[in-house]
Amino acid sequence: MQGLMMDHPLLISSIIDHAARYHGDTEIVSVNTTGGEHRTTYAQLRARALKLASALQKRGMEKSDRIATLAWNNHRHLELYFGISGSGLVCHTVNPRLHPDQLVYIMNHAQDRMLFFDKTFLPVVAAIRDRLPHTAHPVLMEAADDAVKAEHPWIEFYEDLIGEGDEDYAWPGDVDERDASSLCYTSGTTGNPKGVLYSHRSTLLHAMMSATPDVMDFSARDCLLPVVPMFHVNAWGTPYAAPLVGAKMVMPGPGLDGASLTRLFNQEKVTISAGVPTIWAGLLAHLEQAGEKLPHLTRTIVGGSACPPSMIAKFRDDYGVEVLHAWGMTEMSPLGSVNNLKNKHFELPEAEQRKIRESQGRPPFCVELGIFDDDDNQLPNDGKTQGNLYCRGPWILNEYFSGEGGSPLRKGWFPTGDVSTLDEDGFMTIRDRSKDIIKSGGEWISTVDLENLAVAHPDVAEAAVIAARHEKWDERPLLIVVPKPGRTIDEAALLGFYEDKVAKWWIPDAVKVVEQIPKGATGKILKTALRAEFGDALLSP
Repeated sequence: MQGLMMDHPLLISSIIDHAARYHGDTEIVSVNTTGGEHRTTYAQLRARALKLASALQKRGMEKSDRIATLAWNNHRHLELYFGISGSGLVCHTVNPRLHPDQLVYIMNHAQDRMLFFDKTFLPVVAAIRDRLPHTAHPVLMEAADDAVKAEHPWIEFYEDLIGEGDEDYAWPGDVDERDASSLCYTSGTTGNPKGVLYSHRSTLLHAMMSATPDVMDFSARDCLLPVVPMFHVNAWGTPYAAPLVGAKMVMPGPGLDGASLTRLFNQEKVTISAGVPTIWAGLLAHLEQAGEKLPHLTRTIVGGSACPPSMIAKFRDDYGVEVLHAWGMTEMSPLGSVNNLKNKHFELPEAEQRKIRESQGRPPFCVELGIFDDDDNQLPNDGKTQGNLYCRGPWILNEYFSGEGGSPLRKGWFPTGDVSTLDEDGFMTIRDRSKDIIKSGGEWISTVDLENLAVAHPDVAEAAVIAARHEKWDERPLLIVVPKPGRTIDEAALLGFYEDKVAKWWIPDAVKVVEQIPKGATGKILKTALRAEFGDALLSP
């Protein structure tokens, strides 16, 4: 016997329909790429998304066609999110920080039919457009501009295109919740970037769980500013979770420096934000230098890479902001875990609570985590046993787009590439990436722990630890640091900073001071580049 309930599909279009119906006057504030600010509402955004969908249909776009975007966080990009997916097309957000050759590969592999781009990226598009045989319509996300058109006659303009759409267009009725909705490529795999194809169902389930109190805790009483770009795993799902609950949104555009973000946080009374540690390091540096505060911000989600405990403490102690330490991957939509304490933890001393908050947290409903050995045998969740982190759930990748690389699954689980521990409450702590962890004399050393300690030193702005080759121990940790402005690094004092904090044999063998640490397109440290440059630094000349 089956239940007697309505069968209503879980579609991305239903999110913006709900927001327009019940939160229609809630504001969306957007910093324009070309300067100034734009204000709209959920009702207006839905109306424009429908006109966009109509215009795309008139241009001959067919169900499941991929439509690419190269854009910042702004209101037009948000319209594309809903207009493309809502009409049965696939919204392919492309990371503009990638090398042009990678952009060409990704868009050709996806066979993108159209490309929408912000003016910042006009030189990039002009340089690669002849290498994109599938992409017939490059659309600049601005109003018509005669000067730009004269210089680039191949350009179309967003406002002209959206004007072609019908006012009374309705979402098509043939979209199934298991149809593809959006596409992101990950560079965290071997070889060429691989595509992760999300469905309406997986996206909606992800958004619903993201908004719950034990995860990101979004509500109609919040004002959200997603610093994480919309081209980085769909801004961690926040463009869907915010309208799902009717939260006000502030889209920061290209200005992600500390001063610009502080102005927006305080001007728009932002209560919650999300971003990677490198962005927050810049924000905290500005706040300290300018003597400013964040009176409205209550919490921020920090992910993308491990959040240093010193950053968690500074946000909490100096600015009254709770850090929700999170972890995930493109292959996971990306949410895998968020650190929210359980009720029993509030009975612990403050120092023990803070220690728990340093982990990557626990998985929400729909995500299952497991620790496995190299033979795929599951290991105990005792908080001590270290192993390969696997996951499974309804918003986790089953296979890559176009079958690239074959099936990645191991016994029905997706192997994340992280080395972790997992306790009985589900709190997961990443010890390292499997390719980054140091094996010295047969014993493991966590680069994450050593990096977190280094950035807590008052002279250090950024730090990375790599496995450098060693004649006796095979590998030993090498610490690479960027000093804070006006500070100098005393190698002996910095290495002495580790005393009594880690085992003696964990302490790095040497320190290299650099002006900058190389980072990839999503802001993560490029350990491959550091190993290529410094991998032999500990060997005898």
